[in-house]
Amino acid sequence: MKLSDEDKRMLDGGRGEGTALAMRIVVRMASVQQADELMDVTAAHIDGCGLLSEVGVAFAERLVSGGARVRVPTTLNMGPLDLKNWRAFDVPKDFAEMAIRQGRAYEAMGCVPTWTCAPYQGYLTPRFGQQIAWGESNAIIYANSVLGARTNRYGDYIDICAAITGRVPKCGLHLTENRRGQVLLRLVDITDEVLSSEAFWPAMGHLLGPAAGERIPVIDALPANATDDQLKALGAAAASSGGVALFHAVGLTPEAPTLEAAFGGRRPEETIDIRQADLDAALADLSTVADEGQAIDAVVLGCPHFSFAEFVELARLIEAEPGRTVAPGVTFIVATGESSHALAARSPNLDVIRDFGGRITLDTCVFHCPIIPPEAKVIMTNSGKCSYYAPGELGVEVVFGSLADCVRSAATGGVCRSASPWTSD
Repeated sequence: MKLSDEDKRMLDGGRGEGTALAMRIVVRMASVQQADELMDVTAAHIDGCGLLSEVGVAFAERLVSGGARVRVPTTLNMGPLDLKNWRAFDVPKDFAEMAIRQGRAYEAMGCVPTWTCAPYQGYLTPRFGQQIAWGESNAIIYANSVLGARTNRYGDYIDICAAITGRVPKCGLHLTENRRGQVLLRLVDITDEVLSSEAFWPAMGHLLGPAAGERIPVIDALPANATDDQLKALGAAAASSGGVALFHAVGLTPEAPTLEAAFGGRRPEETIDIRQADLDAALADLSTVADEGQAIDAVVLGCPHFSFAEFVELARLIEAEPGRTVAPGVTFIVATGESSHALAARSPNLDVIRDFGGRITLDTCVFHCPIIPPEAKVIMTNSGKCSYYAPGELGVEVVFGSLADCVRSAATGGVCRSASPWTSD
């Protein structure tokens, strides 16, 4: 493998034992990926800080004790704890103390304590063409697809090693030739009403994952006015149900101004027509129980983390149900990051949500922190990603619904959905 003089210096311990450990891991990963050399990255986002285990804490603290510091601006994914409000959620003290230790270790390495799974919504958002090393599946697909930055799927704990060395294997989606589309998905006879509905985006993402697998999909005929949050919902669902790290949307995402450009002048390996029946099947697959009136124990919003725009919309929907509050026995959780929360706090939106009975948690999520009551059996969500993971991660049944459905269901204590998921509230 071709190593620069600085690579060798890091590898040989010239920059400290912590950096040497990180560099050994990066070089080993390059060998596994059959990369002949390493390349620079100019930013990183760390997912490894969110998984709490004795080994994970020990690894982070070993890097710190070896003098490791990040070489590039590095943000932190959501962690295993709401650092401000964990006591209010009855999180066990020993769990909290371990999570705080882990957080301090990453901060000691120079990481920016953003603590969000949606880093593209706030500080240090990457630019088009920027080479980065990001962890967290929804962040990776958003950065590659919507922003046009370049990253492979960096998992725990190669992400922090890339941040410490500023180097990654030169392969995969870092290279232009590997970013061309491979499979074409055509939306056929899908009405404007369906395309403008909230449910379309997670449903489309949920079917996109298995349809594309690890290939790069190109979607033709998505609405040109798609919002950031809609693309976030699509990407998060696709990166959960499949191995998608990059998608192109013709006329919408930066590397796909035309169909020809999206495929780099080549023909697609496969063309898949997406019809209404396919969307209906994908949407149905997002719920494990769906009976009208089915009792629910919790509503989970903010997977990925809520944006300011989502706070505004949630408050609007709550205000459209005057006098109603969360039903007894139902937990209503909104997960978000500090930057979106700070913006929402400068408006009346947070008061509206709290008066309704909503509980806002920062820095973490329901899959990594014990904030869902252990007796909960059925949860409702508007997130394709949450719907996909909740049964396995939390051992619960899940019901998918729109944001408006979630508000109404929380107020009644049972599933209450609009007649058609393909209409906008």
